[in-house]
Amino acid sequence: MIARPLDRLSKPQMNTTAPASRRTAFLLLALATLFWAGNWVLGRALRDVFEPAALNFWRWLIALVALAPFALPGVRANFAVIRRSAGLLLALSFLGVALFQWMIYEGLKTTTAVNAVLINSSFPAFMLLCSWAIERERGTRRQIVGMLISLAGILVIMARGDPASLVRLEFHLGDALILLAMPVWGVYSVLLKRRPPELDGIAFLFVISLVGTVLILPAFALEAWHSPPRWPGPQGVAAALYVGLGASVAAFICWNRGVAVVGANAAGFTLHLLPAFGTLLAIVFLGESFHLFHAAGIATILAGVAVATGAARPRAAQSKQDSPRPG
Repeated sequence: MIARPLDRLSKPQMNTTAPASRRTAFLLLALATLFWAGNWVLGRALRDVFEPAALNFWRWLIALVALAPFALPGVRANFAVIRRSAGLLLALSFLGVALFQWMIYEGLKTTTAVNAVLINSSFPAFMLLCSWAIERERGTRRQIVGMLISLAGILVIMARGDPASLVRLEFHLGDALILLAMPVWGVYSVLLKRRPPELDGIAFLFVISLVGTVLILPAFALEAWHSPPRWPGPQGVAAALYVGLGASVAAFICWNRGVAVVGANAAGFTLHLLPAFGTLLAIVFLGESFHLFHAAGIATILAGVAVATGAARPRAAQSKQDSPRPG
């Protein structure tokens, strides 16, 4: 019985709503995006407190504990489905929980949070590329042009105001890792379309969190062997709780509840708040700077995304409901 309220919040169900409910839904969607933006900023802030695999391990372990009371009934009821889809769930756990999040935290050790969230805004273009590579969904001329425009915007940010660095192929390692993480999340998102429909959102998140946490353990142990972990202070503990409860659980619930009211297509527009929120949080809390090349890069990326995804939103809608934004 305890699982039902949370499950209702997490399971998208389209319905007719009053304007006030739609406003509340958009507030929930914006809140989800804010939670994810905070994860990127904290990943940068905690670079000297947690090693990347350690932060990723604690994030998903905390989420796992929080989800367990609500998810276990659904997991037990659909255990046969989980066994039948074990290979797919293993791949999703590795890509979405273990590898992608580690790459983000590792990248944030050597790049700014502003750079990271702006590069992350290019994800829709990589999603189209991965759909073509895996499902052979042919890209239109418009989509190809949009991806090339987004790539130009990424290069503007990675050059950091020095175009000559592109000629010399001199890039910051952190920027490169964030960029390489985008197709990883793209593959995850494409495979997510094959998720067994019998598995509700909370149970699915619990399963991939559990498997992902196990997959993170070897990297966590290797980090601990090379650099014995230090117990974080109160601020570090609070930050770990935030990424575990806020960015992993609360954001998921807010996002799916918002999608249930306004639909996936309308909800998708709120994802463009992530670079805005992330940049603002990084400037306020980390003292980072916003430069002209950032403005030029994000404008170019968003222009490319607008061109590339303009003809693809109806197909994308099916995967956005239970697929939180990279964060």
